[in-house]
Amino acid sequence: MSITKQDSLKEKILHLVHKGDIAGLYMLEQEVSESFDEANVINYYKNILDLALEKLTDTLEAKTQFDLSDVQSFATIRALYEYAMEHYHAGKLEDASALFEILSGITSDTKFSTAMQKHTQAARSGIELDSFLEEYADMEAVQKEGNFYISAFAKEIKEANK
Repeated sequence: MSITKQDSLKEKILHLVHKGDIAGLYMLEQEVSESFDEANVINYYKNILDLALEKLTDTLEAKTQFDLSDVQSFATIRALYEYAMEHYHAGKLEDASALFEILSGITSDTKFSTAMQKHTQAARSGIELDSFLEEYADMEAVQKEGNFYISAFAKEIKEANK
């Protein structure tokens, strides 16, 4: 019995999950999306999120911060940011706001922290994601910077009153 490409990929994923290697899991992202059906891709991302939430809990309990220059910390923060953005996209502004607020204080990176504070302000102000992206985010600058998060803004969030 030969091992299929999918079986081999599943073994790699299980190994990385067991190791708690979020960065390694993200390295397989393209291969996962090309190899698996939607249900398996969703489970793959659930594994990443579960690990990220576990690392967040550990970090909060230890009263430390993530260092974005560390590959695993970077991948963890990326997963948590994507989770917050999913809430924002779903219109769960209070949940998104709370998650962004946590993210704003969990790293030693000032630029990331400031950006998360702006995300928090937008969600708290009732600004929907589409409006946030169109009116407040400077996506061209974000792409030039190459950040995984919205890091540049066209105007101040405090201008929005709802």
